[in-house]
Amino acid sequence: MADDLTHFDEGGRPRMVDVTDKVETERRAVARGRVILSPAVFKTVRETGVAKGDIATIAEIAGVTGAKRTSDLIPLCHPLPITSIKVAVEPDDDNSAYVVTAIVKTTGKTGVEMEALTGVMTACLTIYDMAKAVDKSIRIDDVKLIEKTGGKSGEYRAKE
Repeated sequence: MADDLTHFDEGGRPRMVDVTDKVETERRAVARGRVILSPAVFKTVRETGVAKGDIATIAEIAGVTGAKRTSDLIPLCHPLPITSIKVAVEPDDDNSAYVVTAIVKTTGKTGVEMEALTGVMTACLTIYDMAKAVDKSIRIDDVKLIEKTGGKSGEYRAKE
């Protein structure tokens, strides 16, 4: 298992994985997370927030920006020529939450899982930032990779 940690060399020093000899393939990653608010704050954000500006739209733009900046934030992450980023923020009225989904694509030598996860986290943090004045108990929860395709390791789908 320890040998599988590819971001360390034989001596335990951190390294960016060498992808020089890898074949370029189409790659896609989907990540998801949730921002959970109290019912009262969720109602306020849904009703009042929309009058002042749409929190979901702003968070979607932030998610795209975050995904594009992943290699600036994660030290050993490769900068990638991303070909598509879609971030969707959907209200979950039953759970007083917003569900954030990011889908990122590229054709390259390494995957876009980190970009999808960073897009989700950036969107979630943006919602938190915009609603924290009303309630500091907001929770970001269940951020995870849902699926990925392409590359040597093949397909992955999270279990429900």
